[in-house]
Amino acid sequence: MAAGNTPLVQFEQNEQGVVTLTLDDPATRNALTGSTMVDELLAAFARIERDPSVRVLVITAAGKAFSSGGNIHDMQRQIGPEVGSAALRQEYRHGIQRLPLALYALEVPTIAAVNGPAIGAGCDLACMCDVRIAADSATFAESFVKLGIVPGDGGAWFLPRLIGMARAAEMSFTGDAIDAATAKEWGLVSRVVPQAELLPVALELAGRMAANSPDAVRLTKRLLRESQHARLDALLELSAAYQALAHKTPAHAEAVERFVAARAARQARS
Repeated sequence: MAAGNTPLVQFEQNEQGVVTLTLDDPATRNALTGSTMVDELLAAFARIERDPSVRVLVITAAGKAFSSGGNIHDMQRQIGPEVGSAALRQEYRHGIQRLPLALYALEVPTIAAVNGPAIGAGCDLACMCDVRIAADSATFAESFVKLGIVPGDGGAWFLPRLIGMARAAEMSFTGDAIDAATAKEWGLVSRVVPQAELLPVALELAGRMAANSPDAVRLTKRLLRESQHARLDALLELSAAYQALAHKTPAHAEAVERFVAARAARQARS
């Protein structure tokens, strides 16, 4: 929590089952470290996992920045002789590295609505989501090398999978920022919209996801995850098992009934 126990992550859920998490720490431009930000995000993810009414997650931020990444004041502390390398390794393992593991493992679809600069770990946070939508004012930088450090939060795993190794290397080795238009051209984001339209567009997309069978969407996300490293025969076997589960859900039965009824109505009119 920030000073005065004010949450750094705002949690809101609408009637469609879409949760919006808003990073809200203007003093640090929504830095992820050096505060309770990671713990609050993890608590929100755990809450979402326990709640079957949640169908989609949108992550966005208040203010002009999506996230400035690591807190520079916390980095000053880490440089000091009182913090050894072994302790720093554990800080990462039990700190920010819990974030990619938890967010990547969420069963519901996740959308990053990137409202401004996404820097370092902030860029990686967006990459951890399934879909990224950017405001036209957004920028993205895998900027760790500019501070003499490496992507400690999984960015070296996520970024090449999204934009390819060569472009990921360019971003990671220069630390330079790319604008929203370049991010779209490179496949880092799926669309770029005016700033004022960012959250409405993200919520509209989330609503279209939420309108589908929650079981089918969750199983489909799991298949997409497994497809990144599974053999085709193994993925087909898993797909058959998941399909057997999906065929027995009420949502599937209702969808088939609607289709049959609509076809019968069309035939009756012809």
